Amino acid sequence: MLRVTKLTDYATVVLTVLAAQHDRVLSAAELAERAGLEAPTVSKVLKPLAQAGLVEGFRGANGGYRLARPADEIGLIEIVEAMEGPLGMTECSLHEGQCGLERQCGVRANWRWINDVVVEALSNVTLAQMLAPAPAFASPLSTEPAATAKRIDLRLAGA
Repeated sequence: MLRVTKLTDYATVVLTVLAAQHDRVLSAAELAERAGLEAPTVSKVLKPLAQAGLVEGFRGANGGYRLARPADEIGLIEIVEAMEGPLGMTECSLHEGQCGLERQCGVRANWRWINDVVVEALSNVTLAQMLAPAPAFASPLSTEPAATAKRIDLRLAGA
């Protein structure tokens, strides 16, 4: 099954809490309370998020964390890659020479295409968009009704 890890999900939750607070600095304990997560889990996700430049940490009595950039400038792909590394549907999606079948493989190009589609989809969804609930029946690839209708028409035509 393809899915993000629990830590990536938790990292997204922590970042949405920070995004809702705008430029306010929140301690790890405050973040844990607001996110409904255990403090050690929040601390565990903050480290890679800071290393990736998604959050800024401040020391001292009034220290804590805040977003390093506005939420509408942070794509979900950045969160996923901060927590899990580069997205690769298969080994050969990322690196050449990882498979002995590479030269005669008939599906490699398709896996790379699928990988690119997933990366693009995650890049096109921002942290700011994660703050609001998704509209009912929204397409994950487009929020434009015309694009959704076109995909539905194509599916019906192929059925």
